[in-house]
Amino acid sequence: MAKLSDIVGIISKIAAPGLAESWDNSGLQVGDPAAEIRRIMVSLDASPAAVESAITLGCQLLVTHHPLIFKPQKSISFSTTQGRLIHKAISSGLAIVSMHTNYDIAEDGLNDVLASRLGLSGCLPLQITSEQELLKLVVFVPEGNLESVRRALFPYTENIGAYQDCTFSTSGEGTFTPQDGAKPFIGTVGETEHTSEQRLELLVSRPVLARAIKVLLAVHPYEEPAFDVYPLMNEGKKLGLGRVGCLATTISLNEFAEQVGVALGMNGLRYVGNPTAQVKKVALCSGSGASLLHIAARTGADVLVTGDVKYHDARDAEDLGLALIDAGHFHTEIIMVAAVSNKLKLMLKEAGFENCEVMPSSVETDPFKYCQIQ
Repeated sequence: MAKLSDIVGIISKIAAPGLAESWDNSGLQVGDPAAEIRRIMVSLDASPAAVESAITLGCQLLVTHHPLIFKPQKSISFSTTQGRLIHKAISSGLAIVSMHTNYDIAEDGLNDVLASRLGLSGCLPLQITSEQELLKLVVFVPEGNLESVRRALFPYTENIGAYQDCTFSTSGEGTFTPQDGAKPFIGTVGETEHTSEQRLELLVSRPVLARAIKVLLAVHPYEEPAFDVYPLMNEGKKLGLGRVGCLATTISLNEFAEQVGVALGMNGLRYVGNPTAQVKKVALCSGSGASLLHIAARTGADVLVTGDVKYHDARDAEDLGLALIDAGHFHTEIIMVAAVSNKLKLMLKEAGFENCEVMPSSVETDPFKYCQIQ
């Protein structure tokens, strides 16, 4: 049976906590790390409706995008909505975990999900917030065990361009003398052993190093494997907010705005710019990303797709000659529910927790309504 701590660890693989912005409060909001989790609900918000739905459907965990708790609490009063939600969750045994800006920034995170929905390819981060440090992991393995150790480490290797599972090995001779108390895989206590070994090298990023070493120690036949970790000057992956990529074909701004609305299931949206202007290169930022207007313009994007656009943002876009589509905070982020649900199901199965059920929330709606004006 999966425990909450197991699920938090899996969520950390989807979106590493260290990617979150300094002002954010991603991660465990309420809950007992030792609690058993049998059913999980995924929602955009820890809203009263989402919390009530999760409890009614027998969930022990609600995974959200927006945190329930943003700032340190001086008190938890049941007279406030937040206080009542915290009390209800705790008293009902419902844990809440949020993956917010770390999921916005992560590879295959919310902005990549949005870019895929809009049909973009060749995407890069719009605003760089971090660069993953690259390391070289080197381990010495008996020749007969090289392939089993190599394959166990494949999931932790960094791609080199369009190539994955990149490693290097070379032959050599290892020596060791087992001491009293040792239980050697090869050799005899008190006698110096000479054995043919392979030096296996692979590229890893700092966030996965600890997990890679844990796997290495589990699959290596030696009681005490020898391994080295080297810092590198190579540039790692650049991660950040938003994305910028290209459409398959050039279309008019009005056509693209319609496509955005359909892709996100909207009843209507606002946009800024000449309806007949041609759009090919697209910048986007889920949620509230109008602050990235100038960065989007500098990339040469034809349009920025985001939400929560204010009047003066629209005027700034006009001055920059950049088209702007306001697809709403809700619609540019509610897509995380299906994406995270599917990802969690797959990763739980891979971790051996296939009996842990995951369900998307079905009670969330856009707080804004649209009326038809004749």
